[in-house]
This record gives sequence, structure tokens and C-alpha cells, in this order.
Amino acid sequence: MKASKGIVEILLNIIGISSLIALSACVQPAESPTATVPPITPTPTATIATQNLAELAKSAASQGQFQTLIRAVQAAGLTEQLAKPGPYTIFAPTDAAFSVLPKTTLDQLLQPANKQQLVKLLAYHVIPGGIASQQLTSGQVKTIEGSPVQITVDRASNSITVNNAKVTQPDIPASNGIVHIVDQVLLPPNFPSSLKTTPTPR
Repeated sequence: MKASKGIVEILLNIIGISSLIALSACVQPAESPTATVPPITPTPTATIATQNLAELAKSAASQGQFQTLIRAVQAAGLTEQLAKPGPYTIFAPTDAAFSVLPKTTLDQLLQPANKQQLVKLLAYHVIPGGIASQQLTSGQVKTIEGSPVQITVDRASNSITVNNAKVTQPDIPASNGIVHIVDQVLLPPNFPSSLKTTPTPR
């Protein structure tokens, strides 16, 4: 899917109805095999969440976690969107996950010239609805970026992967969604290997 003004508008519209991670209590699966999502019900083990996704992210960043993700959200201009009603499900890469990316790629993504690509990247980490780990099933699920992610659930080993990223900590509740921590950054299909470089001011 081409990164363009349309992506930003679609993201903000979906997010406007909610936020950086789509809205719609039903996940619309893509192609076979299909990942079905049962009606959204509270997770029995989940505590009542009083913080929204923006507050949760800010709190995590203040403790030295997800600082790169927060920088990316700020650079994309999506901070306020995270506070809007959901629910959304976010697959949140850790700082260690971002550190695997080439430093030049990360630095370029955070530049204003690549804002649309950054929005595209972040949107690929979000699916509509607040979906707990026990509700996830194997198959493809469409993200708000427009492309699907491949979810693989192995109940025998109690593991969940999203594309090639492993969910290392599931079911972190927020008042407007759920966060599942992943150990890799998810790259959308056809994501450019080279990005625009903002000239250094002289």
C-alpha cells in the first residue's frame, strides 16, 4: 500500500473514531486462513485499566521502556490520538526491537520528510478492537495500515507470534485498548528500504 496523504487521512479518520490503532469492535480478517475474533469480552485476569494508551505509553517511557516507540509516535504527530476512545490492540516493539533496525533507517524515519512512512509503519502495529491473547487465533488479521499481519497461536507452547515477532508480554490493559509487547518491529509489505534524507542545515 502506497504511503501517501491518503494513509494519513485514513489513519486519522479511523483513529478519529478512535486512535493510533483502529476502531471497530470486530476484526475484519483477510484471506485464508482466517483469524476469527469472538465478541469482545473482558479478560478475567485483566485488572481494571485507568490509564489510556497515551498515559500508559508515557508512564512506560518514564521508566525507561518504549522510549523509541514514544519518539516515533510524537514524530508522527499521533500522541493526542492515543488518548481517544478505542478499543485498539497494539503490538508494541520494545527499545531493543527498534535497536535492531539500522541506526540510519531509524534516524531517517523520525525525520519530517518521512512522516508518512512513519505513520504507515506505526499503523501496521495496530488492529481494531481490544483483543486479549486468549481471543487471538492463527490466521491473517488486517491492520489499520491496510495490510494484514500473520498471527500464529500455539496453545501447546503458550506462544504467539505476529509475522516473525514473538509476543513477550501479552495483555497489558489500557482504558481504550490492549497492548501486547513484541520483540521485533513489524515492517509492512513493500516498505521502502531507503528513505528520504533531510539535508543537514548549513
